[in-house]
Parts: sequence; structure tokens; C-alpha cells
Amino acid sequence: MLPKLILTDIDGVWTDGGMYYDQNGNELKKFNTYDSAGVLLAHKYGIMVGVLTGENTRIVEKRAQKLHVDMLYQGVKNKLEMAKSICAQMNITLDEIAYIGDDVPDLELLMNVGFSAVPCSAPESIKEIVCRVLPIRGGDGVFRCFVEEILKMHNLSLTW
Repeated sequence: MLPKLILTDIDGVWTDGGMYYDQNGNELKKFNTYDSAGVLLAHKYGIMVGVLTGENTRIVEKRAQKLHVDMLYQGVKNKLEMAKSICAQMNITLDEIAYIGDDVPDLELLMNVGFSAVPCSAPESIKEIVCRVLPIRGGDGVFRCFVEEILKMHNLSLTW
């Protein structure tokens, strides 16, 4: 079944997980443009994309706006509970969600959705629990890889 919603973490998935600061203390994040194609591909097939992150930054808000992400939830402490709330709002089940995350705060959600994966840069303890490990590191286009895996499973075109 094609997911109705793809949820994603940010740090360690769309970024390499590093925290960068300039000389004035401003936080910086590097995003990979390949991930924007993942959003385009999902939208081509009517799949909504949402971001769930424990962080709360204007940087993530700007990136989500630029890519026309359908929903953005920042400062999330319990991602599974947030996903359940989203399911209730959308009248879908967790089985109709795909999720990519990379660390302990993602684990419950990774284990309870219909399709999940982690980047190969996730900690070993997480990779041992989540059986689908993608061949790309966080920050190197792994969100796009995740979307492509979903589409390939359903024999859908990877072009937009």
C-alpha cells in the first residue's frame, strides 16, 4: 500500500547531524538539494510530506517553506504521539505512514509505522533494531533515497 503520508526527522536525515555556528553564535545547517526531489516525487503521487523534529529553528521552517512541505512540527518531544494525532486529523492509520529518522527519539515511531528506514549513518544500536538501513548517510540525500525506495516498491516512475 502506498503511504498517504511520509514523515521525516531533520537532524541526521536532511542534515548530517552536525551543529554549525558562525562567529556570532548563529546556528547553521547544510541541506542537500537531492532531498527536494524527494518532496517533488512524493507530491507527484499525492503523498503528503511532514517534518517532525525536536529542534525549533527558523532554519528548518525556511527549508520546509521552500520545499512546500505539507506540515511542519517543531519542538516535538514524543514523535509517536504526534504521529497518532496527525493520523486522527487525517483519518488515516500509522500503517499508512512512512517514516525516516535516525536516533533514539525516532525509535518508537520507526517501529510503529507501515514503512520505515534509517540512514546508514544512524548509530549502530538503532540500525540493529530498524531492519531497513538505506545506503546513504544523513545529509547526503537520504530522504530522496527513502522516497525512491517507496516508489520502487510500488513500481512507480522516479521522474517528475
